[in-house]
Amino acid sequence: MKKLTIALAGNPNAGKSSVFNVLTGSRQHVGNWPGKTVEKKEGHFQKDGYEITVIDLPGTYSLTAFSPEEVIARDFIIDEKPDVVVIILDSANLERNLYLAVQVLELGARGIAVLNMIDIADSRSIKINKEQLSKLVGIPVVTTVASKGEGISDLMDCIMNIANEVTK
Repeated sequence: MKKLTIALAGNPNAGKSSVFNVLTGSRQHVGNWPGKTVEKKEGHFQKDGYEITVIDLPGTYSLTAFSPEEVIARDFIIDEKPDVVVIILDSANLERNLYLAVQVLELGARGIAVLNMIDIADSRSIKINKEQLSKLVGIPVVTTVASKGEGISDLMDCIMNIANEVTK
């Protein structure tokens, strides 16, 4: 079975844990990062001949390495080189969330942007052109309401497309 590692990155309260729980079916291992008090979550699932490990990185607003959360998230992306970083964005607070997304991409990570909580953005009449956003940031963009499981199949399709590119 082929292996794939996915890291979930995002601002606090953007819905990373909801995405994590939907992807892994809440099958998780909780532990601490070595030498730190910041919790990490790791889950696993299988799909299309892949053993997929999902790492839920600590929620952070940036990767500038001023806090333990920032150091852990940045170091994991640089040192562990996950096959894909799924960047969870709060659709109702997109501008603030894009700062972290750009930093993740500047590290050379292969990414997918997830416009999570799109229902809240819609209820506030916030319209996001995901095709245009995808062109601007250079990665696939999907919309989800992870707390309801909506859009997760589109996210899985994106993940599997990248998995197939990575293992060619």
